[in-house]
Amino acid sequence: MKKNIFLLSAILLFNQAQAFTFTDTLKIKKTADFQLDGAGTNVQWDSAAWVNLIQLDSGIRGYDTKFKVLYSDAGVYVFFTGNDKKVTSTFTKDFDNLFTADVFEVFFHPAPKMPIYLEYEVNALNAELVLLVPHLDKKAMGWTPWHYEGKRKVVKKVQVHEVNNEMYKWTAELFFPISLFGPLQNTELKKGVCWNANFYRLDYDAGKMIKFAWSPVNASFHEYDKYGVIQFN
Repeated sequence: MKKNIFLLSAILLFNQAQAFTFTDTLKIKKTADFQLDGAGTNVQWDSAAWVNLIQLDSGIRGYDTKFKVLYSDAGVYVFFTGNDKKVTSTFTKDFDNLFTADVFEVFFHPAPKMPIYLEYEVNALNAELVLLVPHLDKKAMGWTPWHYEGKRKVVKKVQVHEVNNEMYKWTAELFFPISLFGPLQNTELKKGVCWNANFYRLDYDAGKMIKFAWSPVNASFHEYDKYGVIQFN
């Protein structure tokens, strides 16, 4: 009986991912700049709608994950929240292989005709990975930013949430300064501008990689032809 239930759950997850199509562009509202605390308590977030990630692999249940996005003249804000029972990661150093453990990830592809985009990862231990990824001849390789400091650095705040000393979710607030996106094209933040993008989560609590995505991919988060579209309003 348990085997049949597990099989049915896997089929439902597969069908959900296959059936999901992007008929609408995700419209991003403009905001005044604000401070982050890692828990998304600033009232500015009230104007942004939640967007769910789709769980692409079977193996865990109840790990609902969603995100919000806002933008200002200075950059792009992203807020993730994901149900969780434990932090399956030991990475505390920036630019380590964070993707081999629990992370939230953002991929921004401002000029879709150019096979180059920004990849960002953050984990519950507040470590980050920032890469500019050229994707040429079906090969993707990340390059770390130069002079990644001051106003070019992503602002990140992370919180692990507990009740009675037991973890039930973790959240991450991020601010991407527009200066970080140079020399990519189509990076002016103004009404009507569209970027391709994707939002992801990886979780390893089940002893294997469980993938979540806004726009479903097959095998790799680098399938940029499958990214969704965001539009600054």
